[in-house]
Amino acid sequence: MDRESMEFDVVIVGAGPSGLATAIRLRQLCQEHGTELSVCIVEKGSEVGAHILSGAVLEPRTLEELVPNCKELGAPLNTPVSEDRFLFLTRTGALRLPTPPQMRNHGNYIISLGNLCRWMGEQAESLGVEIFPGFAAAEVLYDDSGSVRGVATGDMGVGRNGEPKASFEPGVELLARQTVFAEGCRGSLTKTLFERFGLREGVDPQTYAIGIKELWEIDPARHRQGQVIHTVGWPMDRSTYGGSFVYHLEDNQVAIGFVIGLDYENPHLSPFDEMQRFKTHPRIRPMLEGGRRLAYGARALNEGGFQSIPKLTFPGGLLVGDTAGFLNVPKIKGTHTAMKSGMVAAETLHAALTGGDAGPRELEAYPQRLRETWLWEELRRVRNIRPAFRWGLWGGLVYGGIDTYLLRGRAPWTLHHHADHERLKKASECPVIEYPKPDGEVSFDKPSSVYLANTVHDEDQPVHLRLEDPDVPIRINLAEYAAPEERFCPAGVYEIVGEAEDRHLQINAQNCVHCKTCDIKDFTQNINWVTPEGGSGPNYPNM
Repeated sequence: MDRESMEFDVVIVGAGPSGLATAIRLRQLCQEHGTELSVCIVEKGSEVGAHILSGAVLEPRTLEELVPNCKELGAPLNTPVSEDRFLFLTRTGALRLPTPPQMRNHGNYIISLGNLCRWMGEQAESLGVEIFPGFAAAEVLYDDSGSVRGVATGDMGVGRNGEPKASFEPGVELLARQTVFAEGCRGSLTKTLFERFGLREGVDPQTYAIGIKELWEIDPARHRQGQVIHTVGWPMDRSTYGGSFVYHLEDNQVAIGFVIGLDYENPHLSPFDEMQRFKTHPRIRPMLEGGRRLAYGARALNEGGFQSIPKLTFPGGLLVGDTAGFLNVPKIKGTHTAMKSGMVAAETLHAALTGGDAGPRELEAYPQRLRETWLWEELRRVRNIRPAFRWGLWGGLVYGGIDTYLLRGRAPWTLHHHADHERLKKASECPVIEYPKPDGEVSFDKPSSVYLANTVHDEDQPVHLRLEDPDVPIRINLAEYAAPEERFCPAGVYEIVGEAEDRHLQINAQNCVHCKTCDIKDFTQNINWVTPEGGSGPNYPNM
């Protein structure tokens, strides 16, 4: 069947904080200047917020700039931070350390980022933005000159064998004068743009972490609303970057999570099991005992920072938010920067598209405008802190102190990154890690966790985790690295099954929570994550 097409002035891929901020600001500018631009957002989640997962502590400066009366309009800013704690954990104890300046949260809020996006979606729609949830942008469209012309959503109702089923519906072409890619971390379409337009030439590789999060309801006697705790140390070894967060929200709920840099070396390491082990610590377990686990999820996050920011524009489009890598790692915050990039993009788009420009030219004014904002300077000043952890925990902490207190972010040098998958060592070079069995009280297995992510995929749709070479998982990954995909995936998607010559990699794609870790950490870069049928994946509540 031929695909239908719809035309807009601006199409935005992704209804996360940056995409929604772009849309809201663009429509605000239209109202302020008496202009008219049609704006559409396409979102692969079943609803706005369904795929959004973050800690999260929000620095509200950008939200308040975008919507000055956001509190009066009901923005879900319900829990001001009341206390910060920064702990170094040993196996049996905890030492309180001074809270680094970047991690001080006075004036910030503990939030559900998914709920904030749901609220932002309502604001966008009230301004005339069209939002299409449940439709995954699966293809970038180009015109005869090679400029981006929009995106096409994926076909619906295709069987696992690639053949149309009775329910088949072809995708829709969403054509635009300018297309904004706000896909979040490791965007599947953004990857293709990097290659086609050489957007990563001359910058460091992006480096990532995986964040695993659970939402708990705990005993009111153990709840400390507004308290923020971060930890380093146990259960990580001294050479692996990682740490935890514990955020006490309203209604006796606690967001608890563990973040591990995907530049780790030991292929026996399992981020999921490190998270479960962390919860058994004597400082953490008593808080959770007698409580109830409400939700589970995982996602990758960009950690490359300033030196890994790609070229942000190309003919017919631009990048905003986490798809470009604007996370401030020492702050452990990226929502305020993602939204700011979206606002700057909107201002650039409005000026260009209402100034008689028919498009789809390259809007080079966008990165120039960004460099004049606080965002650029904020990321530049902290650029050396994350890569300093290549010297281990103590080396990273010491350098971070020097960079923060003595150099004040003005070092005349820049430390650089290596691609995460290149850091993995062979299994024979690393100790095997023995993880305790889950107790079903504070620690759990993957199947019961994935159940709480409310993950839904039609099992008869094509597998969206594609192998470039089906022989690699056994010939290289298993033989040399002890099949690390069985462990770096936090959802049990990958399993080595069979015996002897019949062994093969089984992909349980229906379990996927869309964290993208496999696409990042696979040593041979043999796994390619592409978008599944629209509406598939996790459905995160209050995350």
